[in-house]
Amino acid sequence: MPAMADVVVKKYDGTTDIAFTAMAPSSGDGVPAIWRSNSVGTIPGFRPEVAMVSAYNGPKTARRVTIKGKFPSVVTGSDNVVRQVALIPLEFSALLPQNVPESDLNEAVNQFTNLLVAALPRSCIRAGFAAT
Repeated sequence: MPAMADVVVKKYDGTTDIAFTAMAPSSGDGVPAIWRSNSVGTIPGFRPEVAMVSAYNGPKTARRVTIKGKFPSVVTGSDNVVRQVALIPLEFSALLPQNVPESDLNEAVNQFTNLLVAALPRSCIRAGFAAT
């Protein structure tokens, strides 16, 4: 099992690093590990946050890993009060069979997650439309 740690990603500009701080490790199946971007904003509840949870499926033939992120859209009003005007939810889920060679599992996970960060899929996700 991987150990909980901070995660650093690139912002949309492709240059600036954003750290997601390890807030709470998972204590077992069904309990999420939580990361939060503490460098954004002054109100903790208005910061981007990611939760990852894992557990066996019913017959224990596969493990489901689900990652849910929430990215608040925040504005400061003319009264200088910070308000959340929207929340952008993001989710990824993978069902990983336990009866396949580890090499196949490794290859599937790497290829798929690398595909998600390739230029075309990222553009489609941002646009909210599949490629035409």
